[in-house]
Amino acid sequence: MAANYNAAPILTVDGLKQYFRVSSSFTVKAVDDVSFKIYPGETYGLVGESGSGKSTIGRSVIRLYDPTDGKITFNGMDISKKISRADNKSLRTQMQMIFQDPMASLNPRKKVEDILGEGLDIHHMYTSRADRKQKIEAILAKVGLAPEHATRYPHQFSGGQRQRVGIARALIMNPKLIIADECISALDVSIQAQVVNLMKDIQQETGTAYMFIAHDLSMVKYISDRIGVLHLGHLLETGTTEEIFDNPIHPYTRSLLSAIPSPNPIVEKTRTAETYDYKTSGLDYSKGTDHLVSGTHYVKCTDQEFERFMNR
Repeated sequence: MAANYNAAPILTVDGLKQYFRVSSSFTVKAVDDVSFKIYPGETYGLVGESGSGKSTIGRSVIRLYDPTDGKITFNGMDISKKISRADNKSLRTQMQMIFQDPMASLNPRKKVEDILGEGLDIHHMYTSRADRKQKIEAILAKVGLAPEHATRYPHQFSGGQRQRVGIARALIMNPKLIIADECISALDVSIQAQVVNLMKDIQQETGTAYMFIAHDLSMVKYISDRIGVLHLGHLLETGTTEEIFDNPIHPYTRSLLSAIPSPNPIVEKTRTAETYDYKTSGLDYSKGTDHLVSGTHYVKCTDQEFERFMNR
């Protein structure tokens, strides 16, 4: 199922700010004035270096953190402030998260059937014990695991299998949006390909939207429909995968893309990575506004910076 850009966005983030007060005199501005939309059936990739605010955005959207400011609208509900009990129940079933470390996010004392069935138990999403067992076995089959895996503990699986359990736990609630927080970074490259292909197949089948958080640009290019580039808590550039990779505008985006190694040894030998340092760049992220480049391609900068970028 392809992304439906004619439908209303499943998620709208408008001016999100997430600050953490460290002391009376110091506050970390982890996310500062970030806005984007995700449409039904779409994969929206968030990329940036470590500490840029990618995971913080994901945790703020799913309300593991209370946003400092801004508005988050999910499936027509404003979830940025205090949520009613009915809206909270809807949010917990329709939005799920796949965490980076499958071993840390799975309860080591519970069998897989109880890990997967926990959400079903909380929200009473089955009619009988037989129905619960059938749903667990069906979701295990969907992620490529066998029914007998239901009685095993997380430590009895490989890393790739544990991540499949994490994906199954998210999918069993039949969500409309899944936040994948660097869900493949701890896996071997061959297993990464298996997990990403599994996610693409499931998206084709169910129409689930993904917020795919990663720093592996080649994998983001493979799975994403649109991409947002984060740096120091600011969303600097956003557009379709082709727009970002074929025509990067912001110097930070260009420096990220220039660092991707080439599989061709001849090209790799002559590749030069661009350097970018915010302190010496002369740019001021806090004063930037969205400038339309073409289609859905936006760059956040001042008018003078935009003119300089376009005439480089």
